[in-house]
Amino acid sequence: MNKFFFTPSGFVCFLALFFLASCSDNEGVIFSTQDDVNLGAQVAAEVDSTYRAEGKLLERNSANAKAYQHLDRIVDRVLNSGQVKYRTEFPWTVKIIRDDENLNAFAAPGGYIYVFTGIIRYLEDEDHFAGVLAHEIAHADKRHSVRQLQRDYGISLLLSVALGNNAGALQQIAAQLAGTLAGLRFSREAETEADDTSVIYLGGTNHYACDGAAGFFMKLNAEAQQGNPPEFLSTHPNPENRVENIQQRARENGCSTTSATDSDFNELKKSLNL
Repeated sequence: MNKFFFTPSGFVCFLALFFLASCSDNEGVIFSTQDDVNLGAQVAAEVDSTYRAEGKLLERNSANAKAYQHLDRIVDRVLNSGQVKYRTEFPWTVKIIRDDENLNAFAAPGGYIYVFTGIIRYLEDEDHFAGVLAHEIAHADKRHSVRQLQRDYGISLLLSVALGNNAGALQQIAAQLAGTLAGLRFSREAETEADDTSVIYLGGTNHYACDGAAGFFMKLNAEAQQGNPPEFLSTHPNPENRVENIQQRARENGCSTTSATDSDFNELKKSLNL
């Protein structure tokens, strides 16, 4: 038994966890959705600070207004699909990190999403990019991020971070989330659920091809077969299986796989000089 149960501060923590457990609506997640938001806000502030110090965070200001205008239009189509459970509970902010070599995006708890310019440069189709965003939104909306952090760090430590009482752990969590390639190591089940959910989100947009996320993995797989696998595959294997799974879900759902125009994505890339 963890010793914090026997200390005064630990007893308070135990009571807090007891009440959090009573209001959790996801199996295996002790935190309430508000604690997701609190934890995510702490982590996002640390991530912002880190990349701002490196000159890589593209701030939401007039200099980057055009880029965010087009990014937000893509994101909002997904968020307003009518399928995002915590659409109103989470703040849902998406920020761009200038790193043209980083082929990734990641989600902190509570709907704080980050996208590296590397993946924007890599992709050519707006449906595929929307699929990547939908996948990351699903990680937050299905509460995979906080569930994985619970496993990695323990409930009591995460609660202390959410309450703003553990700066050291906060830095460690932020560094893991924003890892150059790895980020959080989600379970296979969580990755599959995020892929499946991306189909539902995109189908609900009535705009994007609902199997859009498959396009990203098809591109990765094609390069791997040519003997030039992107480094991304070292931590995200089996793209061909994910393509098959996403396309199967699209067939089962009977949703449209007709590609949308790439106007917002092309303008986003142009505004970022990619």
